[in-house]
Amino acid sequence: MTRVLVVGGTGLLGQHIHAELRERGHEGVTLARRAGPGGTSIVGDVLRLSADEWLEMLSGFGGVVFAAGADDRRVPRAPADRYFLEGNVEPLRRLLPAARRAGCRSVVICGSYFTTMHRSYPQWRLAERHSYIRSRVNQAEYALGQADDQLAVSVLEIPFVFGSAEGCRPLWAPAVPWLRSRFPLLAPVGGTAVASAATVGQAAVGALERAAGGQFPVADANLTWRDLIARLAAAAGRREPVAVGRLPSVVVGAGLRGIGLGHRLAGREPGLDQAWLPSLLLSELFVDESVCRTELGVTGGDLEASFRDTIVASLKGGRGWAR
Repeated sequence: MTRVLVVGGTGLLGQHIHAELRERGHEGVTLARRAGPGGTSIVGDVLRLSADEWLEMLSGFGGVVFAAGADDRRVPRAPADRYFLEGNVEPLRRLLPAARRAGCRSVVICGSYFTTMHRSYPQWRLAERHSYIRSRVNQAEYALGQADDQLAVSVLEIPFVFGSAEGCRPLWAPAVPWLRSRFPLLAPVGGTAVASAATVGQAAVGALERAAGGQFPVADANLTWRDLIARLAAAAGRREPVAVGRLPSVVVGAGLRGIGLGHRLAGREPGLDQAWLPSLLLSELFVDESVCRTELGVTGGDLEASFRDTIVASLKGGRGWAR
């Protein structure tokens, strides 16, 4: 049995990582800003912990999962660079050296599939255009640069995640009334990789057990936006087959630019720049689904069940956001 510290263990990903750890006979301990579900908890702020505090905390742990940080749904005061770097990079500058000194064998970082896109499509200039993606690229580069023979470091590149967890409100909650209504369903061109929260849990624990090193896209499927909307609507109770019309790209672009204008007037700056976001979201943000299966031993979660769990959790409500 390995003792594992799950940083951000009260969120959607953290709770499913804890469940997978228990299933495989490991002990999971949560570090979060407040106590919550997901196992034994340590209350602490990862942004404020010093290197010495990390070293003391990590004594006796064989592995760490970093499932915390700043995500792209937050819209901080401009400029946004500092906010995303402080959330996604700076904690690791103290955590990773401390993990090596404490004798941890493996660190797993829950990152973003936008780093997959950054590698696959350099012509999109994602890190240059989006401060959130820039922070994730810097996060991965720094973290992987700390790996050596004593410390394995892996970065999970995670897309949209579906499922439920205690006290977490799904990202898709605002769309559920529309999905359940009789109003027409529309979706733009393009699509995205998706994963169940259970699959992310399998990937994280698989990376720990294998002391894997490198960057690993995690996904159960690649879906067009139309397919995804149709499957979510079916999970929400729409009669199948669900018809989804085409949302014109010009409407998507105008809507996102309007949101961006509102942010600028409020003195805020999103991590995904609305000027470039339409071209990104209207692309096929697909990944190689086989990587996490062959490299991390993922068997996959029940994606349809995770869609239903997302709908049910959205109707129940809850605090916070869960991707």
